[in-house]
Amino acid sequence: MSKITTSSTLFKPELVTQMFNKVKGHSSLAKLSGAVPMPFAGVDTFIFSMDGEASIVGEGGNKPAGEAAFENVTIKPIKFVYQHRVTDEFTKLSEEKQLPYLEAFSDGFAKKIARALDIAAIHDVNPYDGAASATVGNNCFDKAVTLTATFSTSAPDDNIDSAVALIQTADGDISGIAMSPAFGAALGAMKTADSHLPMYPEFRFGANPASFGGMASDVNNTVSFGNSLDRAIVGDFANAFKWGYSENIPLEIIEYGDPDGQGDLKRTNQIVLRSEAYIGWGILNKNSFAIIAAAASQSNSETGKIT
Repeated sequence: MSKITTSSTLFKPELVTQMFNKVKGHSSLAKLSGAVPMPFAGVDTFIFSMDGEASIVGEGGNKPAGEAAFENVTIKPIKFVYQHRVTDEFTKLSEEKQLPYLEAFSDGFAKKIARALDIAAIHDVNPYDGAASATVGNNCFDKAVTLTATFSTSAPDDNIDSAVALIQTADGDISGIAMSPAFGAALGAMKTADSHLPMYPEFRFGANPASFGGMASDVNNTVSFGNSLDRAIVGDFANAFKWGYSENIPLEIIEYGDPDGQGDLKRTNQIVLRSEAYIGWGILNKNSFAIIAAAASQSNSETGKIT
């Protein structure tokens, strides 16, 4: 796919619909949790955990001390950007003719940035090149979460039970599950032993139900992005994970300089469409999450990759 769009491919009216339909993606983390307001400098979330239980005190009795821990989790926004070159004939169009293309770009940016939240916050990966991000560091599920269960294509529901048991044993809570397409397909393929009827028909044919087993759910290939062995993440997305954006810079048209390292814009008669967003997130309680991961020896028959 080209990094530069010329006028011959940009300015066909029917291309607007094609651009819109080709851009796909959403965020499982955003779907399963709620955004919180976030200042540009970040936000501190204070977690006060009480490991003991309340005490009954008889008349004239002493009041015992209770065990507790105080922790501070800082959520600081990270800049995400998406930009693309087009020939400068775009600037000669009327605002009315520019609008559909700008709307298509903005819609595409929103979906790409949603995917970027998952890819970075789950895997510590820069979505652009698939490399580990020093900016994200340990602020991701793959590094922070230590509770794990092994994925079985024949019994994915048992895998969920195992993950839930791990979280409950660690005194964590569960509100939702994010699944890879392979995990959703495994659920959809399960059938009863006697009548061979689908046990979970809501997952058949690539369906993506909003809830499963009393939990909020979502199926998204960001869960197993790249070479990740992650197949599902179970946990308290509603309370133990927070994310938000501090500033969403509107789409801008850059007409001068070399903003993407591909040469001077004026020399090449081009402009750059760019959008940026500042997004931050934090895992407030790692014991409220468990990852269901495939064994390194498992292979994906559809892609031929290790999964």
